[in-house]
Amino acid sequence: MQATEPSHPVPTAENLKYKRVMLKMSGEVLMGANEYGLDPATVARVADDIKAVVDLGVEVCVVVGAGNIFRGVSGAAQGMDRTTADYMGMLGIVINALALQNALEAKGVHTRVQSAIRMDSICEPYIRRKAMRHMEKGRVVIFAAGTGNPYFTTDTAATLRASEMDCEAIFKGTKVDGVYSADPQKDPDAKHFDTISYIDVLTKDLRVMDATAISLARENDIPIVVFSVREPGNFSKVIQGQGKFTTVNSN
Repeated sequence: MQATEPSHPVPTAENLKYKRVMLKMSGEVLMGANEYGLDPATVARVADDIKAVVDLGVEVCVVVGAGNIFRGVSGAAQGMDRTTADYMGMLGIVINALALQNALEAKGVHTRVQSAIRMDSICEPYIRRKAMRHMEKGRVVIFAAGTGNPYFTTDTAATLRASEMDCEAIFKGTKVDGVYSADPQKDPDAKHFDTISYIDVLTKDLRVMDATAISLARENDIPIVVFSVREPGNFSKVIQGQGKFTTVNSN
């Protein structure tokens, strides 16, 4: 018997700073220890992390990349037409979105996948007002196929969707626990920033997100919270202001 879809969960965490957020992850997060593809255990663990945040009463939407399957830029670097390579990457994003949807639904979290490229037999087309309504009902909306256009990264797609959804923050899940002055895995003296401005991220070329995404976040005054998504339970912890992370804002 199919479970009855619940109404929006009652918040259990006090004084949450953000009530509607975008979670942006790279496709590599879903690989686990593998060299490519999807690791079911890792996908399930990420689903647990998202569920914990939903259970707090936070409205969540998600954009995940496709680096574990195919990168348009790397395909173009090997001689493939860039537009074709980017469309292949968008299809990889859809694969990851469906995998994450399956893992979330298995844990009782109601979701919708909306694709910027119409694939009506497997997911909804992207419709802003419909996506907003899903989130208001407590469903996790996973945005697939990027912006639907080549030459735009999933960072830009996530920032665009966050702007359209009136998200209060973008949570960028990475393999490190914030923004550093240099690669902390190569430079033991790299400085961790608790907060940093959009302008400093751009001028110092810190590569939190691509320049288009950073500029769009700045224009719409959407803070970017950079944290380690590879630490189990960290998404819930960081959204409550705990643990180690970096906030990129206007300062």
